[in-house]
Amino acid sequence: MVLLTAMKELRTILARLRSPADAPAALATLARVRGSSYRRPGARLLLTADGGRTGAISGGCLEDDVLLRARAVVAGGAAQAVTYDTTAENDLIWGVGLGCHGVADLVVERLDGDPAWAECLRGAFARHSDAAVAVAFQTGEIKSLGTRAALSGDGRQFWGDDALRAGLERAVVQRASHHANVGDAELFFEFMPRPARLVIFGAGEDARPLCRMATELGFEVSVGDLRPAWLTEERFPDAAELFAATPEAVDPGIWLDEQTFVVVMTHHYVHDVPLLRGLLPRPLAYLGLLGPKQRAEKILADLAAAGVVVTPAMRDRLHAPIGLDLGAESPEAVALAILAEIQAMLAGRDGRPLRERGGPIHE
Repeated sequence: MVLLTAMKELRTILARLRSPADAPAALATLARVRGSSYRRPGARLLLTADGGRTGAISGGCLEDDVLLRARAVVAGGAAQAVTYDTTAENDLIWGVGLGCHGVADLVVERLDGDPAWAECLRGAFARHSDAAVAVAFQTGEIKSLGTRAALSGDGRQFWGDDALRAGLERAVVQRASHHANVGDAELFFEFMPRPARLVIFGAGEDARPLCRMATELGFEVSVGDLRPAWLTEERFPDAAELFAATPEAVDPGIWLDEQTFVVVMTHHYVHDVPLLRGLLPRPLAYLGLLGPKQRAEKILADLAAAGVVVTPAMRDRLHAPIGLDLGAESPEAVALAILAEIQAMLAGRDGRPLRERGGPIHE
């Protein structure tokens, strides 16, 4: 599952670490969770010397204590490993009741500048590559606590302890995080997928809240349209890219691959038909088409009549009508319905109310 919020949080932290004025800083990393927890492993909180905060470790119940530890680390103290046990029924810790009922292992490390592992991750993401980091959260040597190694998924950048490279490569190959013991240390080998990309074909008014909300969730959003007057930074300030979309020639570039999410919302039938002709054969992560079911069926029938082979797999990949059934009418509500369907698909869920879920919220 792609943890979009965590990846957005990480990219914000990576950008913040580039500022010399923010050094020194303390970085808290949630490395392991047993039981229930508001955040999952990989959540981070950065505290800079001036008190600036980026990210979060929990829903707020652990933050006060983590910040006290982070301030001590910034002031020149050694890294700290801490375990929070909130499984007790009456867990009144630090004056608050913690209802998560889980055990969380964290590490707080001092950063005296822009660390090499951060540059490794930035380079990987700039090349649209996955990455992995190794974080020691339990060890016999305090000086070994914290981020120990980083690897770009394309193999072009590596930093850190060579003994940890195999664990990083396993995370990249399996596209999954894992925990392992290396020597006397317990390590969290975290898989970090490249920034998820959402491509929107159509720059109408309803595309604006979709772009804005998708960016908030952690997507890098590209918006394409044939109308230059609609395709402006003023209308789409959150977009990572604005491009001239040509329906007759869908660009085969890197942003239309198996990890790309695509929404077609041009509102013009004559544009949607050639777009679907180019998009349907691609193994996209998600392909959604705005409009009623009958319209989508007519497009597919027209493509078949024109000699395009529309396989059952292509039909299954096409989400049309797009979005979950939320009764959406306004552009903002439609955007919510679209993103809710994408999130459910990413998590392997069916979009039902949580109260109807038989198991725990998190796997």
